[in-house]
Amino acid sequence: MTDLVEIEHEEYQYVGSLNHSIIQARLARLLPDDNFTIAIELSLDIKQTDVSQFNLKAKEELVPDVCLYPNTIKFHPTDDVSKMQQMPLLSIEIISPRQGIDDIVNKFKAYFALGVKSCWLVIPTLKSISVYSQMNNFNIFETKDDTEVTDKVLDIRVPLKKVFRE
Repeated sequence: MTDLVEIEHEEYQYVGSLNHSIIQARLARLLPDDNFTIAIELSLDIKQTDVSQFNLKAKEELVPDVCLYPNTIKFHPTDDVSKMQQMPLLSIEIISPRQGIDDIVNKFKAYFALGVKSCWLVIPTLKSISVYSQMNNFNIFETKDDTEVTDKVLDIRVPLKKVFRE
């Protein structure tokens, strides 16, 4: 059990970098919060589901960089939750310098199997965001060609140039 926790902790540890952190904060600020509740690095309880079929080491939790819930999920000062059993509508993963795209795609497979409606793959070095509505159905948005990211499943629009402004 200790080894598993250490592996999961190591997996989670390497995620951050300066660009990763900046993009994460910008996305949280730019996502619409009138109809949604935005959370950063929230632990999602997956212990009821075997995600090893998706080549993931995690056994108890997955932690998206940013996630969106319906606005029925609210801040309660006296009633906190350390692991959410309800899955978010949207999970966003920002690739870091030491992560591979395959690692994130495997997480997306698990997210969709768990009931997440949409997943975004953010690649800071390419200034691009891929919006997945299913594993084999995605749109790529890049600053050179597009002005905004559009998630048709959740009816969300985010100005792309504000996400990646220098």
